[in-house]
Amino acid sequence: MQLSLIIAVGVGGFVGAILRFLISGWVQKLSPTLFPVGTLSVNVLGSFIVGFAVLYFESVISPHQKALFITGLLGALTTFSTFSLETVTMLQEGLWGRATANIALNAALCITATIAGMMLFKRIYG
Repeated sequence: MQLSLIIAVGVGGFVGAILRFLISGWVQKLSPTLFPVGTLSVNVLGSFIVGFAVLYFESVISPHQKALFITGLLGALTTFSTFSLETVTMLQEGLWGRATANIALNAALCITATIAGMMLFKRIYG
């Protein structure tokens, strides 16, 4: 594996992690609920962007740019590990309804957002 690809992923991951921290914290602070809407928001946003970007990047950018943006930035922006931990914590606290809603919303909204991103790409560049 090329060192330059590894560095591209690392730089993208650095930026994506900071964005995740800022966006999810901001959204959660604005929310009147204890439900993890901050994590949900970055997962949906990242899913939408990856749906658009994967089609855009197929023919427009280099493998290094794709590694930086999709693998690094979007990989760090979306927070599946945080989602998993929050869900397990809810289950451990006996909050079965909230945990189920978290699973369902993350799955449904993120898949829908990915499709929406792809549809937007096709509408613009189709």
